[in-house]
Amino acid sequence: MAKRKSTGRRYGPKAGKKVKRAMHERKHGTLRSGRSGKKVTSRKQAIAIGLSEARKSGAKVPKRRKRKRS
Repeated sequence: MAKRKSTGRRYGPKAGKKVKRAMHERKHGTLRSGRSGKKVTSRKQAIAIGLSEARKSGAKVPKRRKRKRS
């Protein structure tokens, strides 16, 4: 039995722009993390920052995944 693909886009264009800007800032060494203000070097962290900014601005972004408890 094949899985059905979901229709529609998961992320809106506004979310993509926020992530793209965060990645650009990371590449140039100007992206800083929240309260601590440390420089972000991780690609995954840059994406997470971009998506959280998109959520705050009301862009179409899926909800955060629930963490598995061990």
